Amino acid sequence: QVQLVESGGGSVQPGGSLRLSCAVSGSTISIYTMAWYRQAPMNQRELVATITTGGSTNYADSVKGRFTISRDNVKNTVYLQMNSLKPEDTAVYSCNKALVFWRPWGQGTQVTVSS
Repeated sequence: QVQLVESGGGSVQPGGSLRLSCAVSGSTISIYTMAWYRQAPMNQRELVATITTGGSTNYADSVKGRFTISRDNVKNTVYLQMNSLKPEDTAVYSCNKALVFWRPWGQGTQVTVSS
């Protein structure tokens, strides 16, 4: 069974930065396009960023220019560098494949942006 463990969240002021990590065990990430997702209270889960096996990235318009997704296939880990954080970035952040999700999802990591 694949296990997804997200970490690195926390509480920051607007304009701050956080780096999230997603460690995957039970499968290799090297053959998959990976993605970060987020879900705010009362909202549906939304796609934040994707990274292909070749390293090409794509971002939701709301985070473009502020977030950077990366991957380390040796460590089997996906990262999300988040800069210039805004209150509307507050959510639980999770990672998974971009298609045909592994289940169950990880517990996610809470990001709270507030002054």
